[in-house]
Amino acid sequence: MIPFLTILLAIILLNLLLFYEKKGNRKPAFITKSILSLLFVVAAVIQPHPLPNYYSYLFIGLIFCLIGDVCLALPEKFFKAGLVAFLFGHVFYLISFTTLTSMGQWLSLGALLFFMISAIVFFWLRPHLGSMLGPVFVYILVITVMASAAWAVFRETPLPAPGRSLILLGAISFYVSDVFAARNKFIKNEFLNRLVGLPLYYLGQFLLAFFPGSLG
Repeated sequence: MIPFLTILLAIILLNLLLFYEKKGNRKPAFITKSILSLLFVVAAVIQPHPLPNYYSYLFIGLIFCLIGDVCLALPEKFFKAGLVAFLFGHVFYLISFTTLTSMGQWLSLGALLFFMISAIVFFWLRPHLGSMLGPVFVYILVITVMASAAWAVFRETPLPAPGRSLILLGAISFYVSDVFAARNKFIKNEFLNRLVGLPLYYLGQFLLAFFPGSLG
């Protein structure tokens, strides 16, 4: 019952967030986004934890992403802090995946596809990055490795199919949402990016947060 109520509340808050983003109401959007992001941390806490090592690193990653969401909802001067927080979030997600699979299993055609897509995205963004070229390159590299590791978890581990699917879909949703976030920041600031990117982002976070419970 509690997970259902958590998802229902998240859907309501997401729609409110999109409404405030559309209207350009920054303060209500900040409050709504902060509560919504806190919910994916709560979602992870209320799940059973049959894989404690995985959960520990995942939880730290979720906390960093919560911090990143708060920073990105603040004025522009907090953008780099938000980027760093999300970078650490991806690193801890990556570490959590290493508890389920080995680095040798990350090399696959799926991983190659992720790197090819990321290369296209980077060269698309490159003319617009300026002083952010280096940080964005590092960020794209880390999130690509994270997605590749999620693919390895899906293909190589004996976990139940629902759990493996949540990890892969969560990582891909997060990955794609970052493309829209980058487009909004560096290419064209428009509501379409948030309309597509925010649902994908929160879908990804909640799928990852609910993964331990899928094994219970």
